[in-house]
Amino acid sequence: MTEPLKHECGIVMIRLLKPLEYYQKKYGSWQYGLNKLYLLMEKQHNRGQEGAGLAVVKLESSPGNEFIFRERATGSSAISEIFSNVYKSYEKVDREQLNDPTYASNNLPFAGELFLGHLRYSTTGKDGISYVHPFLRRSNWRSRNLAIAGNFNMTNLDEIFEELVLQGQHPRNYADTFVLLEALGHHLDRSVQYQFDRFGKGRENKGEELNDLIEKNLDIHFMLNKASQVWDGGYTIGGLIGCGDGFVYRDPWGIRPAFYYYDDEIVVVASERPVIQTALNLDVEEIKELNPGQAIIVKKDGQIQFSQIQEPRNVSPCSFERIYFSRGSDADIYNERKNLGKLLLPPILKAIDSDIQHTVFSFIPNTAEVAFFGMSEALNEHMNDVKLKKIGKKGTAISEEEFQQILSMRVRTEKVVIKDIKLRTFIAQDGQRNDLAAHVYDITYNSVHPYEDNLVVIDDSIVRGTTLKQSIIKMLDRLHPKKIVIVSSSPQIRYPDCYGIDMSRMSEFAAFRAAIELLKERGMQSLIDEVYRKSVAQKDKPKEEIVNYVKEIYAPFSDEEISAKMAEMLTPAGTQAKIEIVFQSIENLHKAIPSHKGDWYFSGNYPTPGGNRMVNTAFINYIEGVDKRSY
Repeated sequence: MTEPLKHECGIVMIRLLKPLEYYQKKYGSWQYGLNKLYLLMEKQHNRGQEGAGLAVVKLESSPGNEFIFRERATGSSAISEIFSNVYKSYEKVDREQLNDPTYASNNLPFAGELFLGHLRYSTTGKDGISYVHPFLRRSNWRSRNLAIAGNFNMTNLDEIFEELVLQGQHPRNYADTFVLLEALGHHLDRSVQYQFDRFGKGRENKGEELNDLIEKNLDIHFMLNKASQVWDGGYTIGGLIGCGDGFVYRDPWGIRPAFYYYDDEIVVVASERPVIQTALNLDVEEIKELNPGQAIIVKKDGQIQFSQIQEPRNVSPCSFERIYFSRGSDADIYNERKNLGKLLLPPILKAIDSDIQHTVFSFIPNTAEVAFFGMSEALNEHMNDVKLKKIGKKGTAISEEEFQQILSMRVRTEKVVIKDIKLRTFIAQDGQRNDLAAHVYDITYNSVHPYEDNLVVIDDSIVRGTTLKQSIIKMLDRLHPKKIVIVSSSPQIRYPDCYGIDMSRMSEFAAFRAAIELLKERGMQSLIDEVYRKSVAQKDKPKEEIVNYVKEIYAPFSDEEISAKMAEMLTPAGTQAKIEIVFQSIENLHKAIPSHKGDWYFSGNYPTPGGNRMVNTAFINYIEGVDKRSY
């Protein structure tokens, strides 16, 4: 993607099922859990580069000693920083003591059995260490301590907040993580109190005996179910309870992903499947995906439970996860991205008038590379068909020269575009910053025959189109192709997101701006006004009653008309080559990625009512000139 988006975070939960002595003996270190946590977080670095944090719970800690530890940092090097700080705490420990798991368990911080890691990408614009997960709710009761970290965004934070107020709480912060922590904490307190009243009545049970009974019977299903009944959004939330229980819970729409593995030594849950494969050296079949609305719960005694917290509804796993955000090393994602490229063959051939011999094919680095491989395979298969037809047409009369000439026909692929530098934000002046941005990419000169060749370059998606106009098209035009075809492996992005990706303003979308321009050019301004009137009229309705009227903005036009207008708007002045933009169809998107039907970015079909409320607000903000997030 030429314009990287801030997006989903990444989480990891690890539960060691054996004593630390076991890992010291088998793997040479009681720090096995910490080391695996580091590897799993580093392998998911693509999911969050604004901050990182970890929390660790000791299962056995005597009163007077800490039992839950946390370390957080901000910045792109946060993973290294937090683990460096953890390991620094061991530097002054005698080597013999450091290698003694019993000593470590009794005396050293982070020497525990239950781990939670998080990588953060802010989708709300709120920065600073206080917004870095895990969030921690403290108490002298082990079972009332709660640490949470998540990959989520809630569309109805106002409703969740109001519910806390109605319970008598006084929330100190309006950020969604703070609010969810208190919502979960409230129902954790209720569950603990219920068990306390149940087993402590009459004072037959006291002290550790009473604690053990409370912790053994603590109802994590109750806590998650009661807290999340009003939640609207995409989420995977991991949590640690001070008594040693841990959980990861996935939203009932299946929007955000969560994968898990367990054996008799370890339980691991992460946002991405291949990182678990790599860290534990597993086959893909050994790793499972949490079902929508399901939680994996690991009790203090090591018992593993799979609990259906909320029933699945309108299941819509995010397709953008597969197109762009997730690691392409996942076996299924790799094939899906290749299929996205293959399915673009017909519109590409149409754009170049099937003139493969006078066309160079390339890609925008780096995430579009796999789709490029798929596109190239489809082109080569097509070229083989062309060769067979030519040979068949000639029959036995074909000469050796003609035969060799046909066999020499090939698809010309080149690495035309090179990602050169990263824009440094310390350059403050807009003009200079824009000039530098125009040179983030470079080209391979002489890779195209000037004024003879078409140039086709594939990208995974086009959102704003800013980099295309300011950099990519200008740069490609220096090669003097007769035509430049920009190919997007995803459909036109027309609608904002509210489930964890930072694109919430209508003005951000080149497709929306193109539709608005077409309406104005064709004297259809009244339609814009009508959609605005309808949107304002439902502004204060319950989210369940709101309709996505923004779809009407696109309704008068075909996909091809909007693509043509986008090409016109994104063509820089002075460009010599003809510019055309080709998009994936939504139908082919679902063919390539059949198990992930969440396509609201492209179709406007939001899986939750909060999505319709958000797009309604985004359109009103656009018309009224309000430049702020719509959630």
